[in-house]
Amino acid sequence: MDMGPDKEKLIELAHYRMPFGKFKDRYLVDLPEAYLIWFKQQGYPAGKLGDLLQSMTEIKMNGLEPLIRKIQKDFPRHKQ
Repeated sequence: MDMGPDKEKLIELAHYRMPFGKFKDRYLVDLPEAYLIWFKQQGYPAGKLGDLLQSMTEIKMNGLEPLIRKIQKDFPRHKQ
């Protein structure tokens, strides 16, 4: 799979885990869409986490989760 210049960003997104709250340690792709939409309505956190949550919201809203799951499979990472 050729992912172009954003390859590392997509791999990071695929393996990033929620760092706090009810869904702590879940991959962002595994967060419920309603939770991501809540962040969209309330405002994403500042920084990297907010950027990643915003990207994941768009991915889920557009039905692209299989892309992220394929990246997880094709580019495995050890537990962070």
